[in-house]
Amino acid sequence: MKTLDVLRHTMRRKPGAHLSQDGITLARLVGDAAAAYDRVFSSPLPRAIETALVMGFEVHEIIDGLSGISEETTRGIAWPNSYSGVMQIIKSGGACAEYAYKQAALWKEIAEKLSDGEHGLIITHGGVVELGAVASAPLLNHAEWGDAAGYCEGVRLHYEGNAVVNVTIIRVPEEYRSIHN
Repeated sequence: MKTLDVLRHTMRRKPGAHLSQDGITLARLVGDAAAAYDRVFSSPLPRAIETALVMGFEVHEIIDGLSGISEETTRGIAWPNSYSGVMQIIKSGGACAEYAYKQAALWKEIAEKLSDGEHGLIITHGGVVELGAVASAPLLNHAEWGDAAGYCEGVRLHYEGNAVVNVTIIRVPEEYRSIHN
């Protein structure tokens, strides 16, 4: 089995490209509590790369396809939207569904770079997490997954061969909420 964690980046000082002090604090806390990762993949945007580094992990590969969600797609999924809400939008087809399934295929390609028993990490963006997660496991009960991924939150995908066999939602611990919100 291969495991792939897909997390949203931490906070930045908008409209800037780089992390805010609160974002650095949150990423450090999450990184200190995280498992060791065999491979780390990131979107090319500074906030994603910096999140991985501040968490304490070397970025092994920067992948353009982990960013690039258009404003139209973000509006189309009404982000931030729950995982079950995103599934309903994907079911209706169109640009959001197309993006979601492309993201799921990319994650599968990334998982294929891992050896059996290895654990990888992807740092990406809000909207990308939800679309890719739902498309990666379309038959699971998304209502149980809750709201959209917050900063440093996301999903853990368990791959058996080429198929996702289980998804665990990753949330920041309650004691980090004062930083997170």
